[in-house]
Amino acid sequence: MKRDINVLKVSAVCMALLAVLAALSLLALSIGSADYSVPQIINALLYEERGPIHVVVYNLRLPRLIMAIEVGACLAVAGALLQAVMRNPLADPGIIGVSAGAATAATTVLLLFPSMLAAVPLFAFGGAALACVLIYVMAWHDGVDPVRIILSGVAINTVLGAYNAFLQMLNSDNLANVLAFMNGSLSGCNWQQIYVITAYSSVGIILGLCCIKSANILQLGDEMATSLGVNVSWVRVFLSAVGAFLAASTVAVAGMIGFIGLVVPHIARMLVGSDYKALLPVSTLLGAVLLLAADTLGRTLISGMEIPVGIVMAATGGPFFLYMLRKKGRVSGS
Repeated sequence: MKRDINVLKVSAVCMALLAVLAALSLLALSIGSADYSVPQIINALLYEERGPIHVVVYNLRLPRLIMAIEVGACLAVAGALLQAVMRNPLADPGIIGVSAGAATAATTVLLLFPSMLAAVPLFAFGGAALACVLIYVMAWHDGVDPVRIILSGVAINTVLGAYNAFLQMLNSDNLANVLAFMNGSLSGCNWQQIYVITAYSSVGIILGLCCIKSANILQLGDEMATSLGVNVSWVRVFLSAVGAFLAASTVAVAGMIGFIGLVVPHIARMLVGSDYKALLPVSTLLGAVLLLAADTLGRTLISGMEIPVGIVMAATGGPFFLYMLRKKGRVSGS
C-alpha cells in the first residue's frame, strides 16, 4: 500500500511539474520586447511562415525555450548523479572539474584564437572531458574514493581558475565574449545549437536513467555495495562520466550556469524522497522548470536589458544554498 501511495505521489508531482512547464512555456513565448497573445503565437507557428510574429516566436523565442528546458534537465540529472557518486548532498557538476575545464578551453579559444569562435562548443566539451579524466587519474589509488575525487577536483579547479584569471588579465581589452560565456547565457541560440544539445541531452538523460539502480546502491555505502557484488569504483567512474557528459554538453552551448545541479536534487528529495527511481525523473522536470523560469525572468525583469541566466541562478541559488546549510539534515533526506 505504501508503494502505491508513493507512486501516486510521484505521478502527481510529475503531472504538476509538466503543467507548470507548459504554462511557463506559453509565458516565455508570449512576453518580451513585444508581447503576443496565445492565439497570435499559435497562428504564427502554424499558419504564418514569413510574418514578423513568426520570425520572433519561431526563430528567437522557441529555440531559447527549448534550450532552457534541455540545459536545465541535463544539469539537474548531472547534479543528482554526482551527489550519488560523492555521497555528498552539496556536490554539483563543478566539483569534478567540468566547469573549470570547459571555461579554460573556451577562454583560451576566445582570447587567443578569436578566428575559431565557431569551434568554442567543441573545445569547451573537450576541455571539460579532459579535466574530468585528469581528476580521476589523480584520485585513483586502489579504487576511487569520494574524498580523493573532491580534493583532486578542488586542486584542478584552483589551478585552472588561476590560469583563466591570468589569461583574462593579459587580454583585459577583449573580454566581451568571455564574460558572456562565464556568466552563462541563452541569448542568441539558434536551431543548429538546438539540434546539437538535443542529440547530446537525449543520449545523456537515457544513460542517466539507466544509472538509477547503481545510484541507489551507492547510497547504501561502499561495504554494503561491495557485499552485493558491485564494483564500487567502476560504478563511480561510470556515473561520473555520465554526469560529466551531461554537464559538459550544456556548458559547451550555454556557458557557465551554476546551482541547478546543486539545488534541484535537494528540492526533488523534499518532494519525493531519495529513491532515484523517483528522484531522477522529478529532477529532470524540475531542472527544466527552474531554468526556464530563471531565463524568462532574466530577459523580462528590466525593460530593454537582459540579465544572463547564470547571474539569475547565482542570485537565487546562493540564498537557497545557505538555507541548505542551515537545514542540511532535512534537505538531504536523512
